[in-house]
Amino acid sequence: MSRLKIALASGDGIGPEIMDATLLLFKAAGVMDHAEFVPVEMGASVFAKGNSRGMTDEAIRTVEDCGILFKGPMETPKGGGGKSINVTARKLWNAYANFRVFKTLPGVETVYSKAGLAIDMSIVRENIEDTYGGVEQRLTSDVVQCKRLISAPGCDEVHRFAFQTARKLGLKKVHCGHKANIMKMSDGLFLERFRAAGRDFPEIELADVIVDALCMNLVVKPQQYQMIVLPNLQGDIVSDLCAGLVGGLGFAPSANIGSNISIFEAVHGTAPDIAGKGLANPTSLVLSGIMMLRHLGLGAQGSTIENALLATLESGIHTGDFGDKSKPSVGTTEFMRAIIERLGSIPKTVPAAPAPDASQPSFIRPPKPATQQVIRTFKNLVTHVVGCDIYLDSSLAPVALAEEMQKACADTPFKLTLISNRGTQVWPTGSIYTECVDYYRVRFELKDSVTPGTFGQARCIALLDKIAEGFTVCSYELLRIFDGMKGYSLAQGQ
Repeated sequence: MSRLKIALASGDGIGPEIMDATLLLFKAAGVMDHAEFVPVEMGASVFAKGNSRGMTDEAIRTVEDCGILFKGPMETPKGGGGKSINVTARKLWNAYANFRVFKTLPGVETVYSKAGLAIDMSIVRENIEDTYGGVEQRLTSDVVQCKRLISAPGCDEVHRFAFQTARKLGLKKVHCGHKANIMKMSDGLFLERFRAAGRDFPEIELADVIVDALCMNLVVKPQQYQMIVLPNLQGDIVSDLCAGLVGGLGFAPSANIGSNISIFEAVHGTAPDIAGKGLANPTSLVLSGIMMLRHLGLGAQGSTIENALLATLESGIHTGDFGDKSKPSVGTTEFMRAIIERLGSIPKTVPAAPAPDASQPSFIRPPKPATQQVIRTFKNLVTHVVGCDIYLDSSLAPVALAEEMQKACADTPFKLTLISNRGTQVWPTGSIYTECVDYYRVRFELKDSVTPGTFGQARCIALLDKIAEGFTVCSYELLRIFDGMKGYSLAQGQ
């Protein structure tokens, strides 16, 4: 059988040294008998050449040909317009589920290990949508906007992955973390699709928790959670919180799973202050590599490496960032040599990783799509236009603005029903204590005498055009009903 090809990006800062050490470990464990690592150009050196993606065209082709990317930590340029290469890679290749496992490790002391509390949980984070779309605009002199996009197909993908993974791991309960009490439509959709996906996994108990309460619970009683699935931004924050429970990002592996391409990476920083000094802790990258090996079907090699790592940690060998300070620390190379020396050993103080029989790669690169795919969840819904929200740059007071808007819609099918500012209703009712900025949402809905479905959005556009003659229109959103259900939210105080 030909060897699997894996795209390899060593990273920036400490990335090359921890990657070189990890590849030495892989070679000693027999991984190179089944896999070939193909270097690709990504990171700071590519940004420095003026490439705002941070990766060359050849690197993109190689990753797409391989279907797997193994990468070290990478630097995001400060200023200059270049975006995070980590986010770009996940979104470019639709690695929609970020999977991170958090376990108490021997030799890594935390407040929980001191209390005798062993942590073993995982976070599944939606990886494509939410505010990570990076869709932002300056709307007025004083207001900027970041759009938060949540889609039903995006939710379905990540929830299916979470439940499938929970089933493989034998987990009995999965929580959905959310803020649906406030963001009733976006987080509400995420929670609704969680429950829909869970119906196909009757052996797994479903639960949900509001994200702020979740953060408190994780600090107070983390052992109550086995797996938590969250939207992108909340998942980013909570997964770093969980890393702190087990000793920090240096002990937190990360996998980004897609239908076609998956990325395994160290998620900690590039640590430029110690780069090139041979002091870096490679544990996170090793753990991410173990996840990759299991994903590829090399479970035996993955378990052998994991057990050797655990045996090394419980022996007290440590790099300078953790461990018993009364014992001298070792550098990156010495730490990795210690793991290599223990290949074939099993830990004595913690459960060993199950060691399957000798593995052969089972990963099959999916066929390359002919074109970009449009994914759908809800189809053939009956929709009707019932109005529009028009967003204005205006320094008028709400009452004065209402007078102008009522004049604008006087001879149209619409009536003015709401003016809000920063999401809070300021007309027709409101408080004089509500401070307003120069950005208003003005809502027009059908007059009582007009039947939904009698026209499309053209009349809304005509109203928009009329208002634009006297006001700066920042944006507009169509108001529609979907199978009789409102597709828009109320304002605070409405």
